[in-house]
Amino acid sequence: MSEECSEKWKSINLPKDKRPKVQEYKNWKELPPIPISLPIEGSIGRTGDWRTFRPIIKDGCTKCGICWMYCPEGVISREDDGSFKIDLDYCKGCGICAKECPSNQIEMVRESDVKNG
Repeated sequence: MSEECSEKWKSINLPKDKRPKVQEYKNWKELPPIPISLPIEGSIGRTGDWRTFRPIIKDGCTKCGICWMYCPEGVISREDDGSFKIDLDYCKGCGICAKECPSNQIEMVRESDVKNG
């Protein structure tokens, strides 16, 4: 981490009561570094059992990874061959992956229409 970045981090890494209530920035370069946290699989239990719509990745998937980037639950993973897999035990069926897919290769299918097998 550069010295400038380290100093910037120290200025925002303060207790809540010592931080300014409103922080204004002129452009994105002034934004402080933001720690990113990913969801922990199963942290609140198996959540896929109340899903109404299931995302199905079609054969024409271009393997771009947009679905993986936008999944708010972090349940889409990349396989060794570059394809993607959705963990249906934890997928809530929000449809963000299907909405963001640039090639329309994810279809939301009603759970009652999916043949279990």
